[in-house]
Amino acid sequence: MPPVILFFLITSLTIGTSIVFSSSHWLLAWIGLEINSLAIIPIMTRTHNPRATEAVTKYFLTQAAASATILFATLINATHTGEWGLQCLTDSFSILIITTALCFKLGLAPMHVWMPEVYQGVDLLTAMLLATWQKLAPFSIIMQLNPGSSNFLFFMGMLSVLIGGLGGLSQNQMRKILAYSSISHMGWMIIILQYQPQLTLLALLTYLVMTFSMFMVLHITDATDMNRLAMSWAKMPVITALTPLILLSLGGLPPLTGFLPKWLILAELAKQGLGAMATIVALTTLLSLYFYLRLGYAIFITISMNTNLGTTTWRQKATKMLLPLAASTMMTLASLPLAPSLLALLTIT
Repeated sequence: MPPVILFFLITSLTIGTSIVFSSSHWLLAWIGLEINSLAIIPIMTRTHNPRATEAVTKYFLTQAAASATILFATLINATHTGEWGLQCLTDSFSILIITTALCFKLGLAPMHVWMPEVYQGVDLLTAMLLATWQKLAPFSIIMQLNPGSSNFLFFMGMLSVLIGGLGGLSQNQMRKILAYSSISHMGWMIIILQYQPQLTLLALLTYLVMTFSMFMVLHITDATDMNRLAMSWAKMPVITALTPLILLSLGGLPPLTGFLPKWLILAELAKQGLGAMATIVALTTLLSLYFYLRLGYAIFITISMNTNLGTTTWRQKATKMLLPLAASTMMTLASLPLAPSLLALLTIT
């Protein structure tokens, strides 16, 4: 893809997300979502193969259906209330439909089936965009909805944490594993949204940093499955040694950064008198932690028979974007001591 076209598409993604962030009108928010969807589709087709075409088709159909549903629900709400503001969504039926459509865009269970297949059909950098940047616009809208559908959101969050943990157990492809990881993390954010939105923002920020770090490691080492991940020692031993720590941070193991939002979310659920729910969510996290540990085992314990430890350096692919990876990895592994400052900052905002 020519750099000028790629720059135009990335700019369109930024503009679409900015429109959603700054809009208080449903029509403008819908336009921003459509700009986002239309800009990401040419980026997904950079690799010309049948898997990419299949992924683009699935992504387009799901996003178009969700966008049409959002527009339909806003029209129903405008008919009843005569208002188009995001804060004026009072019709219960419209709230339910819009919440379902936004959860469809985010890939929450049980509307998650499209996510693993779409991630698997595109390259690693495009999958990183889908897992990080494309979550921001629909998530900003769902945070502004009236709490009329809070029980529905809580149920979907619990189901997402469970399915995200179970779905990744039998996977061997890294993009599918990170897709189920995304489903699980989205479930954590949705569970706590109605009780403490600041914790939702904190969980979103940590998720973005950790997912960016993991995708960048996979991109630099060119590891798309567990076997290639086990072979990455010969290419970049330092980055490969840090990869299990990033995976454990995604799993929420202390004292890494990923432990911070899960610890605070469980504490808040217990404070709200939902100790049983907090226990169930904590137990389902063990499922996610298992397949993260399985990946760490593949890196540290097993070495592929095809690995050539004597490969000369000039045969290796040139490394790129190591500075962003270093910064995000540091934040992924060592941000837990900054918890009071982060919470104070989110409370002020």
